[in-house]
Amino acid sequence: MEQLDENTPLFAIGVAAELAQMHPQTLRDYDRIGLVTPGRTGGKSRRYTMRNVAQLREIARLSAEGVSLEGIRRILELENQNSELAARVRDLEQALANELMNRPGARVFAAGDQGVESLARGKRPSKHTSVVLWRAR
Repeated sequence: MEQLDENTPLFAIGVAAELAQMHPQTLRDYDRIGLVTPGRTGGKSRRYTMRNVAQLREIARLSAEGVSLEGIRRILELENQNSELAARVRDLEQALANELMNRPGARVFAAGDQGVESLARGKRPSKHTSVVLWRAR
């Protein structure tokens, strides 16, 4: 069975328009200009995700505040880019931590308000502690 998440195309245009409190023609216009691009079925019908609906609500909010459609498009583009970069950073941090932890001689230290302490492998630092990996050369 397929896993459902915020990016699963679920809603026909009428349902998505109702959820976003917009007219279906507005959704068609936003699709045409590339603000919100829904998935398509085999028959070319639009299918909107929960993420699309959230974007439509954000567009409505920004529009009500006087932001132009071009400004909204740029804001959404930058938000998407930021999300992608944040996910990439998390992946790279995890890969780096895994690599460093598996090297011979790696030691883990936690630095925080109480100073620096060495952590045993598998021990977690407190939430407000920075973790630094160190390897003797």
